[in-house]
Amino acid sequence: MDGVALLRPEEQVFTAMLTGFANQQLARNLARTTVEGRENTVKAFAAYVNTYLWHSTPAMVDEWLGALRSLRDLRRSTIWSYSEAVRAFCHFVTDPLYDWAATCEERFGTHSVQVVHEWNTAVPFQDNEADAKKRAFTKVELHAFFGHCDDEVARDPGLRPQGLAAGVP
Repeated sequence: MDGVALLRPEEQVFTAMLTGFANQQLARNLARTTVEGRENTVKAFAAYVNTYLWHSTPAMVDEWLGALRSLRDLRRSTIWSYSEAVRAFCHFVTDPLYDWAATCEERFGTHSVQVVHEWNTAVPFQDNEADAKKRAFTKVELHAFFGHCDDEVARDPGLRPQGLAAGVP
């Protein structure tokens, strides 16, 4: 895009940023569904704040995530993944290796900044982000469960698998 007059420069630069972001993620071997989900999230944020990301602020992230949480009642893990998608995009477009800051400064007189910080985003609320009712057992829980099963088999010989000799654990 160097030296070329663009018809809709904001839209075209944003589209080029999204394409570069997708390529960078694919080069890192991320799943296409992950890449597309992050792209859609970044587009949704830009649509909500009605501006391109080189004009966005942390307060806009606060408002967007707050609206998603209160109006759509999204899960905390979903809110966290949305904030991480915007954080990753901002990291990409502010990284000097990709030169987007210079491009935006030259074309628009401003540039993107990181708008997602630890003080305006959700933190993972448990080691496993899945629904607590569906999470995997911990090692301690598995040990207790199988210990209970062993105790039940020892208590009632009728529960032993066929061919297992009496007295064999």
